Amino acid sequence: MPESHIRPALLSDEAALGELDRDTWSPLHAVQQKPRPPYDPFFDSNHRPEHFLVAEDADGSVVGYIRLIPPTPLACNQHVRQIQGLAVAGRARGRGIGRALLRAAFDEARRQGAVRMTLRVLGHNKPARALYESEGFVIEGVLPGEFILHGQYVDDVMMGRSLTL
Repeated sequence: MPESHIRPALLSDEAALGELDRDTWSPLHAVQQKPRPPYDPFFDSNHRPEHFLVAEDADGSVVGYIRLIPPTPLACNQHVRQIQGLAVAGRARGRGIGRALLRAAFDEARRQGAVRMTLRVLGHNKPARALYESEGFVIEGVLPGEFILHGQYVDDVMMGRSLTL
C-alpha cells in the first residue's frame, strides 16, 4: 500500500484536482449536476489554493483533497472553520486518506486560530456521516427535504465539533 502525505495545495495542482473532482462526482454527495465539458477551472476567486489541503501519494499523484474555509467573512465568526469539500480517489479509498485529511484540517484550523469546525452533508450520505461521527462531529441541525435530487427529497445535515478537545 503506497504511503501518502498531506500538504497545502499549490496552483500547479489545479488540473489534478479538477480531474479528481470530476472522477469522484456522485449523487451521494453532489447537489449540482455532473460536470460536463468544457470544465470550469478548479480554482477561482472563491476556491483558492490556500483553502485546500491535498493528499499526495509517494509517486506525487494527487489522491484526495479537503477544502477548509471560514464559513462567513464576519469577524464574529472567525473562530469557526467549515469543511466545504472532501474527495478521495476511488483507487485510494480504504487507506485512511479521508480520515487523514480530516485530521490535517483540524490541525490547520487550530493553526489559524479556530476552536470549532462545521460542515454540511446530505442525509443519505451514510459513509461520510459515519466518518464524520467517528471523528467527533455531532448533528447540530437538519433541514428536512432541503434538496430534490433525482426526484427524491434529501435532508441537509449540519454537523459540528469542538477543536479544543
